Amino acid sequence: MTPISLLGPRKVVGLLTANSALQMAVNAITAQTGVVLPPISNSQIVVTSISPDMADKNAQLTYPRVCVQTTQVNNTHMEKFRSFSGTLFVAADVWFSSNLIALTETGLHYYLQGIESILQANEGDWGDGFYYSGLYDVQLQATKAGGFGFLESARITVLLDVNVS
Repeated sequence: MTPISLLGPRKVVGLLTANSALQMAVNAITAQTGVVLPPISNSQIVVTSISPDMADKNAQLTYPRVCVQTTQVNNTHMEKFRSFSGTLFVAADVWFSSNLIALTETGLHYYLQGIESILQANEGDWGDGFYYSGLYDVQLQATKAGGFGFLESARITVLLDVNVS
């Protein structure tokens, strides 16, 4: 059986990549504002905990990109006769880079809004004992040197309730 700490991130990646959902959501948002952003392909949305520095040097990833990982697992045994009954925190790290600081500081927010809209549209049962209540947290990082010149990142953490036998 696949560990739940891998199943959770895979489910999030599946939501973001199904029918290029994230790119379609970003397109819908930018169409309203006239902003032009670089596209994000499904291959740039991955399950990994690699840091931006390591990814720039060693991975076949470019910008923008979304790296999804489990950050916390809590087995609270709310349902006593299940092997796991608790919560899983899954984080999606969104990285955006540009050679223009103004684009870097605004571009990231469109990808965040795209992910938020996908999460909102998928509240409820995700199958295999995973349930998403709609709770998420966003933490923004300051722009710094990196990537194509400037790099900004944010972490969206979702809380999943999990009950598996």
